[in-house]
Amino acid sequence: MEIIWHGLSCFRLTERGLATVVTDPYDHNAVGFKQLKLRGEIVTVSHDAPGHNFVKSVQGRSRVITGPGEFEIGGVFITGVQTNRRSKNTAKEPRNTLYVFDYEGITVAHLGDLQRVPSQTEIESLGGVNVVLVPVGGGKSLNASMAAEIVSLLEPGIVIPMHYQVPEGKLKLAPLSKFLKEMGVGKIDPEPSLKITRTSVPSEARVVVLEHKH
Repeated sequence: MEIIWHGLSCFRLTERGLATVVTDPYDHNAVGFKQLKLRGEIVTVSHDAPGHNFVKSVQGRSRVITGPGEFEIGGVFITGVQTNRRSKNTAKEPRNTLYVFDYEGITVAHLGDLQRVPSQTEIESLGGVNVVLVPVGGGKSLNASMAAEIVSLLEPGIVIPMHYQVPEGKLKLAPLSKFLKEMGVGKIDPEPSLKITRTSVPSEARVVVLEHKH
């Protein structure tokens, strides 16, 4: 399968013969970047904010998922887990749904706008995760040290940071370098995309930085 990053928390997940997923499409007027021009059958929204819920930017969509549950669409199994444990009206911990996508045995977790380290029960409910898409830039989401802690709990094969400061973005977020330092790695050259098979998942967590695709 292939994972492409379009900035902030927006990714496109594709695999031949299976449905394409677009996560957290943004309104470019609100967050910066160029206008999204994506196609995908499935759109997932982690929470209701302009940087994450601009569904109409995705052409060809047939299903939009905005909350917890278990879904099977176009050969892709999707598990949505709500991470706030209080009522959704609690300002202290706004509603967020993280998603695990199972592409024929390759599991990708998108943590949305997660604001705290999940409980052990929540971690276990995700099952084994091969790839984690984790916010690292703070703002209203995880900071670098919390993101690194979650990586150690999930024990994925590949870690792809998201939701951090880039030149085109309007949001005030921390730079990627803070997270890389927490992970004990130096500067990493960005890759245009991640192509992965079940046999190519590393046994120990490897950080992959993706280019921001326009």
